[in-house]
Amino acid sequence: MSCLALSLQPANGSDILLQTREWFPPARALVAVSSFRETRLAFAASKQHHHTKDHPSSNSNSTSDPSADSIASLGDDPLSASSGQLIVGVESRYRVVYRLVNSIYVLGITTADHDNSINVFECIHIVNQAVSVVVTACRGVDVTPEKLARKYAEVYMALDIVLRGVSNIRLAAMLSSMHADGIAKMVHSAMDTENKIRGAESWRGLEGLAVDHEAGIAAFNHTAFELPPETIAAGDEVAASLAPVVQSEEKDQKEEEEESEAEKDPFAASEKINQPQELVTGFKKNKDPSATDLQLALSTLEVTTLPPAEATQSTHIAVEGFEGQYGGIEFGNEQASLNEAFEGFSDAWGGGLDASEFVGTKKVAKSQGLGGLELLQTGPDPPKAAGAAAAGTPLEDLVGKTEMKGPEMNIVEEISVEFRESLLARVALKGVVYLKTLPTKTSGDKETEFSFRVEGTSAVKRFIMQNSRISSLGNGMFHVRTAASDEPLPILKYSLQPRLTPLPLRVRLVQRHTGSLLSVMIQYVSNPELPAPLTDVTFVVKLPLDPTLLKVSPKAVLNRSEKELKWHVPEIPLNGPPGRLRVRMPVDSNEEDGGEEIDVVAYVKFSWQGNRSLSGVCLRPASEGMTDFYEVNHRYESGVYMCN
Repeated sequence: MSCLALSLQPANGSDILLQTREWFPPARALVAVSSFRETRLAFAASKQHHHTKDHPSSNSNSTSDPSADSIASLGDDPLSASSGQLIVGVESRYRVVYRLVNSIYVLGITTADHDNSINVFECIHIVNQAVSVVVTACRGVDVTPEKLARKYAEVYMALDIVLRGVSNIRLAAMLSSMHADGIAKMVHSAMDTENKIRGAESWRGLEGLAVDHEAGIAAFNHTAFELPPETIAAGDEVAASLAPVVQSEEKDQKEEEEESEAEKDPFAASEKINQPQELVTGFKKNKDPSATDLQLALSTLEVTTLPPAEATQSTHIAVEGFEGQYGGIEFGNEQASLNEAFEGFSDAWGGGLDASEFVGTKKVAKSQGLGGLELLQTGPDPPKAAGAAAAGTPLEDLVGKTEMKGPEMNIVEEISVEFRESLLARVALKGVVYLKTLPTKTSGDKETEFSFRVEGTSAVKRFIMQNSRISSLGNGMFHVRTAASDEPLPILKYSLQPRLTPLPLRVRLVQRHTGSLLSVMIQYVSNPELPAPLTDVTFVVKLPLDPTLLKVSPKAVLNRSEKELKWHVPEIPLNGPPGRLRVRMPVDSNEEDGGEEIDVVAYVKFSWQGNRSLSGVCLRPASEGMTDFYEVNHRYESGVYMCN
């Protein structure tokens, strides 16, 4: 141990206290303390004699006592500072670390370490802790023997604990209990004090919690939750009433009944997909199928025309991470840039809402639609517009037929989703608020100016606005002031938080590769909370290779150049049963690229137009009863809606 004893020695008078370790004799401690006193008094006498001497040469002879060496080792002005060290003793030498508090010396005694075996800094630390005890007992630095005598028992016990080593946490607790709770609190506050300061629990408290925890586990293990038979029977009746009745052939009806009995979860894997030999009866094992088999397999497929050769160049996209920098984007077509090869990909997942899109006076070409945000055309063209164009009716006449009563505003949203089987991997939704002012021919040079408020923004993650046309008034209020324009103007853009983004369609893709047969099934179900059912939905499956034979259910369109298979679903009901799209194709072992796993990716394209937005964001006038603007149909559409 570094510190062997602690002592309180006044400048004038007898020692107040001496505290030693059990195995260190107090007699040796008294020798060190008395040697320190003699050295101090001898130096004080020599210093006084030095100031009052008449003959300087007689000073060295007057101090030729045993402590002369110690006095010589003290330096120029020893013991005048408030702290220091001193080596005392002749045969048994001790190092005394001292601090002077008012007129009391606080001494720490240790051995003189010639071989550096003693940590002097630890002894200094213990002396500093003893000084804290003395100052606290005297309620200040005015330390006197009378004040120490009043708190002698507390000081004695505190120095005894400090001599054996305490942490700063327990020392603070001891000092706080010196004038309040007394010696009992000081002595018995070891473990509980440190546990409370560190935020830990004592074993006395943890033991009760552990017993309660084990008792709760045992109780739950022996608890059974059972439903009454009446409730189960009522649920079966309701489930039977919800099952659709489809009039078809006896074979198809039997298959649907078996699947409805076997599959309770709409996204559970079908057992039929593991029976390739029974379901695929038109395939032959040989690699050269006859013309009759080819004609029979392709009789229900509509083959589209071949695109130009530039469109068939492969594009490989590998995306990892979410809401960050997406690396690993590599394109086989080096002639095309990122935006040309896959337009809008970087905007779909995250980064989006770039305010620099508002900067500049370059007008958007009319062929690019509203602000470059294209509507994905999944259904046939409207016959009226086609007929009007064929008849040669000018576009100005068509616009003029629907006269505008005032400025119009609508919301266009784009949702991008990625499923991995039935799990949602990532989702992003971006919305744009468009303003359409009165035409320049009607309004002239008059500016459009009004205020509006945006509601339903609890799920919005970020808003940006075009400062040149719109300003924020706070609390969801905005003020618009802009010149007339013939084109719709994007004034607000926003994105939703991923966890609060509603999904219009849930998609699952399952594939099985058994032997030389690849089976793929897509299951989809609509969100029952949509404002209206989705119509004209297109499902696209990227095939891994050019198929020789295909069996699809229901009918689909095959594009051999793109290796794509498309299904067109006219309408998906809100509360209807899950839809299924199946495709089976033979895969030769030579075409598996060295036995690697075959990846199949499915894309979904849809759009909807109505009187409310998908995210719930709505536009309202600034005050009730005002018609500063007219709210037209909103629209939401699919961006990168995929499943792999």
